[in-house]
Amino acid sequence: MTVRVRREFVFDADPEDVWAFISDPGKRAGAISVVDEYEVGDDGTATWHVRLPIPVIRSSIAVETEEVRKEPPEYVKFVGKSRAFRVTGEHTVSGTDEGGARLVNEFVVDGRLPGVESFFERKFGEELDNLERALERELGLA
Repeated sequence: MTVRVRREFVFDADPEDVWAFISDPGKRAGAISVVDEYEVGDDGTATWHVRLPIPVIRSSIAVETEEVRKEPPEYVKFVGKSRAFRVTGEHTVSGTDEGGARLVNEFVVDGRLPGVESFFERKFGEELDNLERALERELGLA
């Protein structure tokens, strides 16, 4: 089973400031509540140490992520792979007619262990709320 989610945020902010946040692998990882810690490479890679509260997984899981496409200052796509799941994230930044910024977020998670998909089905909304709040703090809007 695959979990897909898409959500759009609109901010009263410069699109370049939104891009500076969403194109940073460390800032993206830091906004996710199930990421206990992470390391970021100089080449757009990052390792997330994810702790999912499901019975099959008793410790943190290393998720190796890499940016597979980056088109500054408007689009970045990353793929993360682990023994438990594969995640693809796409972020598109654009300006609004009112002078603000629009951020479209699309995620796909393919679970490889029982309970992974149901966890993300239940929690993806909260994780996107976390991302939105982290951006608002970064932009000085919170």
